Amino acid sequence: MKHFIIQLIFLGLISTSCMEQAGGRRVELLDNNWQFINEDIDGAELLDCNTDNWEIVTIPHDWAIKGPFDEDIDKQSGIIRQNNEKIATQKTGRTGALPHVGVGWYRKTFTVPDYTASKRVLLTFDGAMSQPQVFINGKKAGEWKNGYNYFYFDISQFVQAGDNLLAVRLENQPYSSRWYPGAGLYRKVQLIVKDEVSFKHWGHFITTPQVSNESATVNIRSNLNGKGVYVKTLIKDADGNIVARHQSEVSDGNEVEQTIVVQYPAIWDVDTPNLYYAELNLYKNGVLKDQETVRFGIRKIEYNADKGGFLLNDKVTKFKGVCLHHDLGPLGAAVNKAALKRQLTILKDMGCNAIRSSHNMPSLEQLELCDEMGFLFLAESFDEWKKPKMQNGYNLFFDEWAEKDVVNLVHATRNHPCIVMWSAGNEVPDQWGKEGVERARWLQDIFHREDPTRPVTVGMDQVEATMKSGFGAVMDIPGLNYRVHLYDEAYEKFPQGMLLGSETASTVSSRGFYRFPVKPIKDDYNASIAQKEAIYGDTYQCSSYDLEYCGWSNLPEDDFVLQDDKPWVIGEFVWTGFDYLGEPTPFDQFWPSRSSYFGICDLAGIPKDRYYLYRSRWNTEDETLHILPHWNWEGREGETTPVFVYTNYNSAELFVNGVSQGIQTKGKGKTLQHRYRLMWMDVKYEPGTIKVVAFDDNGKVVAEKEVHTAGKPHHIELSADRRNIHADGQDLAYVTVSVVDIDGNLCPYANHQLEFEVSGAGQFKAVCNGDATSLEMFHKPTMKAFNGQLVVTVQSMNETGDIQLKVKSEGLKTASITIKTK
Repeated sequence: MKHFIIQLIFLGLISTSCMEQAGGRRVELLDNNWQFINEDIDGAELLDCNTDNWEIVTIPHDWAIKGPFDEDIDKQSGIIRQNNEKIATQKTGRTGALPHVGVGWYRKTFTVPDYTASKRVLLTFDGAMSQPQVFINGKKAGEWKNGYNYFYFDISQFVQAGDNLLAVRLENQPYSSRWYPGAGLYRKVQLIVKDEVSFKHWGHFITTPQVSNESATVNIRSNLNGKGVYVKTLIKDADGNIVARHQSEVSDGNEVEQTIVVQYPAIWDVDTPNLYYAELNLYKNGVLKDQETVRFGIRKIEYNADKGGFLLNDKVTKFKGVCLHHDLGPLGAAVNKAALKRQLTILKDMGCNAIRSSHNMPSLEQLELCDEMGFLFLAESFDEWKKPKMQNGYNLFFDEWAEKDVVNLVHATRNHPCIVMWSAGNEVPDQWGKEGVERARWLQDIFHREDPTRPVTVGMDQVEATMKSGFGAVMDIPGLNYRVHLYDEAYEKFPQGMLLGSETASTVSSRGFYRFPVKPIKDDYNASIAQKEAIYGDTYQCSSYDLEYCGWSNLPEDDFVLQDDKPWVIGEFVWTGFDYLGEPTPFDQFWPSRSSYFGICDLAGIPKDRYYLYRSRWNTEDETLHILPHWNWEGREGETTPVFVYTNYNSAELFVNGVSQGIQTKGKGKTLQHRYRLMWMDVKYEPGTIKVVAFDDNGKVVAEKEVHTAGKPHHIELSADRRNIHADGQDLAYVTVSVVDIDGNLCPYANHQLEFEVSGAGQFKAVCNGDATSLEMFHKPTMKAFNGQLVVTVQSMNETGDIQLKVKSEGLKTASITIKTK
C-alpha cells in the first residue's frame, strides 16, 4: 500500500514594535517623511543632491499605482508556453499597463536611538520592488535581488551619532514579470537597535512535537550573538496569563534549546485559531541583555495517505483554498493590513480555509492575519528557476540567490501556525529533464534543512513530463496545476499516495455581465483576434454564467468531482480568490484590458456570481441561495434566458411572475454542472419577478429568494464593511456604492459617473469599479459605476471623530454615510 507520512508540528511570529523593549532592544518603524523620485540619479550625489523636486511619501508605497494606464507600457511579444501558445502575439496590459518599469530612489534621514559604538544596528525590509541597493551615509550597505523577499543588513559600521541618511535605489526592468509587480518600498521598513549580546534576527524556531488535549510540548531553539548566556522564558496565553515558565542552562555556544510543557493547551485550528506568546529574556551574568516576544500556535499537522491525506490535529482536513496575488487592487502592491483583512473576511464567509501566496513570498501582515483568523497557508517562493519564462525574470539570479531567498523565507515566517506547506516553485520550465529534477531536489533539501517540520510542493503544469522525468516523484507533495484528466494516472505513477490541486479552475467571468446563448466557451490562445471577436464581441468581458474558461484549464465542477470522489486528492487552491492587476486573459491581446478575470471576487472586492457556487459547497454552516442572472433584459422578451441557482440545498422550484418553471434537483442531468448547480435552461424572459423556493431533503420549503426587474435609476445606496475604524492614519473602510431604482433594486446596467467627497477625520483613498477595461485612475475621486456598483475606500487620519463620505451623480439622489474613528 502506498504510504507516505510527514509528521509535523507547530509554531508563530516574531512580534514587532515601535517602542523600547527590555534589555535595551528598540524597534522603530521607518514609515513617514521619506523622499521619493521616479528617475535615476548618480549614487555619488546622494549626500548633496537637490531634493526640491522629490515627493514626500509614506511607506509602504507603490509609485506606479496612480498610473496613468498606457497600452505602450511594457508591451510583451512572444509565445507563452505555459499557456500552450504556439504562435507569438503582442500582449498589452499583461503587467497592468501601469508605469512600474524604471528606476526609483527613496531617501530618509534617521537617528539611531541611544546610539553607542557598542550597539548592533539592523535595517530590515519586508519587500522592495525590485533589485534594491541600500546606502547609508553615501556608502553601500548591501543589495538584494528578489523584490518579494524579506532581507536585512547589519549597518552598525555605517551609522553615526546624530543624523544618518538612508537611500534605496530600486529598478524594475521590462520583461521581468507576468503580472503587475508593483514598484517601490511596498512593505514596511524597520530599524532594530540592540546589544552586541543579543538574539539573532529571525533567530527563534518554535515547534510543538507533542500535542494532545491534556498537554503539549513546546520546543524553542534560539540562535544567539554571545556566549555564557542563558534564557528565561514565559509562555503566555492570549489573555496574558502565564501558563508555563522555564530557564535554560548557560550556553557557551550560539544556540539555546528549551523544552517546555503546557498543560491543557488551547489548540490552534481553522475554527479556533488560539495563539500563545513566548516571552524570551536573554541574560548574561545576571544582566538582562535582550528580549523578544514570539507568537505561536500549538497544533499538529500530518500528511498520511493511509489516514486520508492531510490531518490537522488528527482530523482529515481538505484544503478549500484560493490563490492570491500580492496586489490589493486599487491600492496596488502597497501593503495595508485592513485591506488584507477585508479580503480574508470575504473569503472566510465563502468557506475558504486556505491561501496560497502566488507566486512569491507573502507579506508578514497577511500571515499574521491568517494566524489570527484560522487560515491554512501554502507559502510559495518562486515563479521561475534557472530556465526563463521572462527575459529579465528571476532566472538571472537563481544560481547565486535561490538558497539565500529560501533561507530568508523560512527564517522570517516559520513561526506562523498558519503555514502548513512550502512551495518551491510554480510552473517552472525546469520540469523537463534531469537538470530540473536535480534543482527540485536541491531546493527541497534546503527547505528541509531549514525547516524539517513541513513538506514541500511545486505547482506542476507539465504533468506528463514530471511523470516521465521523476520530477513529481521527488516532491513531498505533488501539486498539479489543472490537468484534471491526468489525476488518476499521476496518482498511480507518483509514490506519495496523494495529490494536491495546487492551482485549479481558472474560470473567467465579469461581475454582472452575461452572454447569450449560454454555453461553455473554452478560450483558444492560438485563435486570431478576428476569431476571438466572433466569440466574445467587442465587450472584452467574460460571462458570469461561469461557463467560460482558459485553454489550459477547466470549469469549477471538474475540480469539485475530484475533491468529492477521490479521497487521495487532499484539496484545491482556486485561481484566484480576487481579480488582480495584469494578466487580462483572454483579452491580453486587446486594449483596453488591464486586469484579470479569474477572480471569484472582482478587483474592487465585490463577489461575482461564482463566489456563491463555491460558498454553496464550502460554507457548511450558513445558508446559500443565489439567483443569476439579473432580470433586466429589455429586448429579449420571449427569448430563452436561462436561470441558475447556487445553493447548499439539493433542490428548488423556480417561478417567473408566479408561474412555476419546474423543480430542479442536483445530480439529475447530463453534465457535471447539474451535480452542483440548479439550472433552468429553457426559461423565457418576461419582465417582473423571478423567485426560487428551496427544499430540504424531506421536501420541506426552507428558503426563498426573489430578483426583480429594476426600474429607472433613482438614487444611490451606500454600505460600509465597517462603520468604526482606528484613528491611526492607516485603517480603511470600504464603502460599496450601488445605483438603485426607487424601490432599492440594483440597476444592473447603470454606468453613471459618480463623484466622491470625504470630509472630517478621514480622507479619500481610492475607488474601483471592478471593470477590467476601465482606464479611470484609482486615486481620483470620480469613476463610472460598472454594472451598477463600485467601491470607495476611505482612510482614517491620526485623529478621532467622524468621517463623512458623500456620493453624487447627475440625475440621482445624493447619498452620504458616516464612519467613526477611535
